[in-house]
Amino acid sequence: MPGDKSISHRALMFGAVAVGRTRITGLLTGEDVLRTAAACRAMGAAISEGGAGEWTVDGVGVGGLAEPDQVLDLGNSGTSTRLLLGLVATHDITTFFTGDASLTRRPMARVTEPLTQMGARFVARSGGRLPIAVTGAREPLPIEYRLPVASAQVKSAVLLAGLNTPGHTIVIEPEPTRDHSETMLRHFGAAVTVEPYENRGRRIALTGQPELVARDVAVPRDPSSAAFPLVAALIVPGSRVMLPGIGINPLRSGLLKTLQEMGADIALENRREEGGEPVADVVAKAGTLEGVTVPPERAPSMIDEFPILAVAASCARGRTVMQGLAELKVKESNRLAAIARGLEVNGVRLEMGEDSLMVEGCDGPPPGGGRVATHMDHRIAMSFLVMGLAARRAVTVDDGSFIDTSFPGFVDLMTKLGAKIARAAPA
Repeated sequence: MPGDKSISHRALMFGAVAVGRTRITGLLTGEDVLRTAAACRAMGAAISEGGAGEWTVDGVGVGGLAEPDQVLDLGNSGTSTRLLLGLVATHDITTFFTGDASLTRRPMARVTEPLTQMGARFVARSGGRLPIAVTGAREPLPIEYRLPVASAQVKSAVLLAGLNTPGHTIVIEPEPTRDHSETMLRHFGAAVTVEPYENRGRRIALTGQPELVARDVAVPRDPSSAAFPLVAALIVPGSRVMLPGIGINPLRSGLLKTLQEMGADIALENRREEGGEPVADVVAKAGTLEGVTVPPERAPSMIDEFPILAVAASCARGRTVMQGLAELKVKESNRLAAIARGLEVNGVRLEMGEDSLMVEGCDGPPPGGGRVATHMDHRIAMSFLVMGLAARRAVTVDDGSFIDTSFPGFVDLMTKLGAKIARAAPA
């Protein structure tokens, strides 16, 4: 399995503003992460790939980023863009961001709004879309920011801005989201406290202007990438797959919990800790799945896995209801609409709400036979290719070129497991 994308991005960014040499093993080398590496290089960090898959980052220290000579092109990576907007927002430099056709359609205002409160200035297209020019705050201000919607990317952007801000930067989230930023900030020496807030929320406080010290980082395998062969094993009769070293952070494990509630035969073996993150070898066997209701409070812990969960639900017995899906509308595509349309063209009955999706399971293989519009979204492409492995007729996706942004070698790996994935003849 590839290295965890979320942790790979953060390891490069925190290494870039630490003092000394950070060594990273297991880094995901997909296009999204390479864009982060290139951006950090452009702002003064020395980043190189060594032998045996080890990467090194020679950082410039907190507050030491240099103004890049060129526009930072983040390709298809929303994570790179939103987190780097936070990182540069409190440096007294001017930075320009752009991306591909998909990224320039995605909204950035929910990130730029709190960063503006901290003193940064932004010039963007309507709706806060890229290209964006950022003038960082000369005298940044700490803020207490309550997230309108639980989002690890917005939280992380504010915390990254808080690194070069005096005082305490505080983020309040209504539901716990993935905590890789908090964990890694502590690993590099920052003072971060996390406390319960109201019902299910959390209050995260960062003490600004620390001296981050370079650390070794071992990146666990990505649970979001593992979701595709995992679900394939559950829905293709006779399958058994073991996925070694997968991250099982509780704030990323919503899919595992949901699949187990559906009756999936999943075992977590050899539990251990790597790079400060819990990991395990995940073993999945084919069997019968039952429809369930996924509560809205679970959505942040599996926000990237709803496309592949919808595929599993299409093979299950009974209805699966997914709630709290508003965040899916601002991913690489409007994922909620893309999932619904992909199911529909493959003969699966569904009902889509403003932030919910009901999938009527086929109690076995779905009809298939559809051509799915991916909207340049790697997770939509991979999910419906997995559906094709179990469907009665082949499933086609219109574009698989974006898969390598997060899962290099996906087709080769799935083929070695027995999948039959081939380039379709031109229409």
